[in-house]
Amino acid sequence: MEKLLSRRRTMGIIAALPFVAARPVLADDSSLSFDELYGKFGVLGLEFSDKVKRLAGKDISIKGFMAPPLKAEAQFFVLTEIPMSLCPFCSSDADWPDNIVVVYLGEKQTFVQPSQTIEVHGMLEYGSWKDPETGFVSLLRIRQAEYSAV
Repeated sequence: MEKLLSRRRTMGIIAALPFVAARPVLADDSSLSFDELYGKFGVLGLEFSDKVKRLAGKDISIKGFMAPPLKAEAQFFVLTEIPMSLCPFCSSDADWPDNIVVVYLGEKQTFVQPSQTIEVHGMLEYGSWKDPETGFVSLLRIRQAEYSAV
C-alpha cells in the first residue's frame, strides 16, 4: 500500500531543506585538474574558470608532473600537465601556457624526476604576479605547498 505524505511530514521536509542545501562542500570539490583551470578564451586571452575563482585562497590539490627546476635550491617549481624535459619558464604572463601552475613550497623538499606523477596540496592564488626574487611571472600559483608521489 502506498503511503501519502501527511501535511506535518511535508512541512518538516520543507523546513529541513535550507539545512540540506547548506551542507559543507565535499573534499573532492577542493581538487582541481588542468582541464578545470580555465573557463574560456576571451578577448583578453585565457579566463579563469569559476571553480578556480571559487577556490582562490583555499587549500586545493592537483596532480601533475614537476618540470625540472631552474636551480637546485629553488623554493618553487612548475607543475605541468604532461612530463617535460625543460622548465617552461615564461618572461611575461602574456606567454603563460594553459597547462602549468607555479608551486611555492612551504618548506624545502627533494625534487622528483619529471616522469613521476605527483599530487600537490596548498593554497590556490590566481592573477598576474612577479616573484621579486626570481622575476618569474605567473598567472596561477599554489602557495605553502607540499607534494608527494602518486
